[in-house]
Amino acid sequence: MNIKTKIPKEQAVTKKQKPVKSNKGCNDPNCPFHGSLKLRGRVFSEKIVSTKSHRTATIEMERRHYIPKYERYEKRKTRLQVHNPDCINAKEGDVVKVQECRPISKTKHFVIIKKTK
Repeated sequence: MNIKTKIPKEQAVTKKQKPVKSNKGCNDPNCPFHGSLKLRGRVFSEKIVSTKSHRTATIEMERRHYIPKYERYEKRKTRLQVHNPDCINAKEGDVVKVQECRPISKTKHFVIIKKTK
């Protein structure tokens, strides 16, 4: 018997767990739509260059950097690891919308929220 509530242990309710809603077989806890991942911060659209890792995609951001000595610009690239939820399942070559979230792993701090093309 639970002393505080005076309810038998069989009837006592333990911690409530949030049920994971499944849509298209998405049981990913790091899905922003069906899991418990909260989004914040930067949002941008980029092209996926690699999907070789499990639930991970690599996007490449290209930017122009000014070189004052030559008064010219050069191209520079930044590669980011992003989380690819099961319900989105973006492929290599897709253009996706990405948003910042809490760190999912050592290198993943962004998650795909939408396929645009």
